[in-house]
Amino acid sequence: MAVELRALFLLALCFPVQRRREGDTLYVLCPYEVWTTNHQAKFWCLLRYGECEEILRTYYEFSMQSKDRRIEIKDNTTSRTVSITMTDLKVEDSDTYFCTAYNSYKREYPQLRTISLNVFRELLRWELDTLAVQCPAGHGMVWCRGGQTGCTAPLGRQTALKESETKSLRDRASVKYNPQRALVVTMKNLQVWDSGVYWCALGPERSRKMEVVLSVFRRTQQHAAKESGSISIQCRYSIADYRAVSKAWCKTKQGEVCDVLASTRPASPAGTSTARGGVRIRDDTQQGVVTVTMEQLQVQDSGVYWCALQDGSGLLRMEEVTLSVAKALPPGGFPDSESQSEEILLGDSCSGNTFLILSVVLLLLLLLALLTSVALGVRYSRLLLATGNREAEDTSDRPEGTAQPGSTGRRERSRDDSRGPAHINVEGQSHSSLEEPLYCNVKASQAPGSCQHLEYAVIAFSQPPRTSRE
Repeated sequence: MAVELRALFLLALCFPVQRRREGDTLYVLCPYEVWTTNHQAKFWCLLRYGECEEILRTYYEFSMQSKDRRIEIKDNTTSRTVSITMTDLKVEDSDTYFCTAYNSYKREYPQLRTISLNVFRELLRWELDTLAVQCPAGHGMVWCRGGQTGCTAPLGRQTALKESETKSLRDRASVKYNPQRALVVTMKNLQVWDSGVYWCALGPERSRKMEVVLSVFRRTQQHAAKESGSISIQCRYSIADYRAVSKAWCKTKQGEVCDVLASTRPASPAGTSTARGGVRIRDDTQQGVVTVTMEQLQVQDSGVYWCALQDGSGLLRMEEVTLSVAKALPPGGFPDSESQSEEILLGDSCSGNTFLILSVVLLLLLLLALLTSVALGVRYSRLLLATGNREAEDTSDRPEGTAQPGSTGRRERSRDDSRGPAHINVEGQSHSSLEEPLYCNVKASQAPGSCQHLEYAVIAFSQPPRTSRE
């Protein structure tokens, strides 16, 4: 065993591993030295006992392809590099490869570059599904499970399991040769813990010929109910595979096995059985449906349950069910102190979001009020401006008083016409000459509060007598 591990370790050091998923592409560059001329052939080989098992060859700048057109080789004489492309990789392509060119000086085919190609097949399955894998033909092929560095747990040899051994749920793996001498592996009733890396191994050195990465997922359900209420849960199964197998309803406990609460017996008339704790289970073998009913639920009934297959060897999960039972409100309609504390905690957790929302709303209202105030102010200023213009127009339209010749005076009118007529005081002063300009000062005084009769007079100015001096 130590020799095998040491050989695998040295192989990994000498030949770098190229790991690819099935269907991917591998691209390899192989530079060659000056001693290799352009007209010499370059090869892409499988490593067999230290020798070249030719796959493809090329000359000069020619590009050559395999028959299935998945492999191509080309020589770039300018950069002195041979390029190899392998497309649509298959798990059967897993092997050790190298590229080479003839060395005319040493008369040999040196390995320009060597790689170990590992193509794995990725498989996704649900619990209780079946996995079937056919390994490449080869004498002494076995089925192994482990990590990426060695075969740790062979599951079978050349002989197949007996028919009686496959009836147990725990005897889920069958490894046997088909008529073409290829190893066929069948794994039934898959579970999550079956996920891992598997491979077909050949010979005492356990060299990998085909790798499988298996991922198994559980089927799940989630249900919520109220205290003192009831719930009905259904789980489906394959009628062809599990019609005759007993079904069970169990609750998991941390660090313990699943505790069976109810189970079915195919021999019973209706496919039902008596269950404890208000739990009933019914198996409809015609539809392939298991129905579980739980009544008078309590808060402590919350947890993780299984719909499971059951036989003498134990339980295999069909589906995982998560049940949450909430405490019911008291008759008064108010929650108790415990639920109140939960609500307070919930309110505390939401207070930050509530404060943020209120702040945004208040900010929007403030901006709206500010915009409204600005709009009203602009409208009021425009109204005042329009009123002032009208008053100015009214004043300019009224005729002003005209002073009579030979007098001076002033005339003013009240700015507030609505307060009644204003008294006009005319002050006259005689002039010595008619050529001199006349001035009239009109003063407006507020009309008295009481009504008074107004008398109008015509004022005429007479020319003063001329003196002899003139």
